[in-house]
Amino acid sequence: MADPIDRRSFFTNGFRRALGHAVDAVSSKFSPGQYTRPPGALSEAAFLAACTRCGECTAVCPAHAIRPLGSEAGFAAGTPSLDLNMNACIMCVDMPCAAACPTAALEVPADLWKQVKISAITIDTERCITYRDVECGVCAHACPAGANALRINDRRHPVLGPDCTGCGTCIQACVTTPSSIKSQTIGRPS
Repeated sequence: MADPIDRRSFFTNGFRRALGHAVDAVSSKFSPGQYTRPPGALSEAAFLAACTRCGECTAVCPAHAIRPLGSEAGFAAGTPSLDLNMNACIMCVDMPCAAACPTAALEVPADLWKQVKISAITIDTERCITYRDVECGVCAHACPAGANALRINDRRHPVLGPDCTGCGTCIQACVTTPSSIKSQTIGRPS
């Protein structure tokens, strides 16, 4: 026999199902990949529906990487975003930004950072000094996600791997100015 469900759970689950249907209906109206969201964010349409713009995630970010969008963002104004080309997410072990969220807009994933992809990282081989036979590797040494995320290959070039979270630490660590490494919002057309 199934466990009895309390009144609060009944309404919470019903609301989530209704919200899910509403999100599916309007998802095509939103541009996925317009903004880089903090770790644990729902899909863009669901995120915009759930985020109350309270600023809790911004307040607890130890790297001060999360910033609210301005009025130019329209309906997304006040929601948290990251500009990883300017300030990296430091991949806090306990994800205080997601833990502080009073709604389901940001949730700490059960497997923490294992499946999180904040952004897409690219390496500009025209700018990266290792492609001009200068030994470096600073980006790989700075990567908090480890060698399966960013490593130096046998030709001494940085190589992105499947564990890259897109946190942006490598962008900030890069010795070239401007950085040879860039972040692009996932889902944004090239």
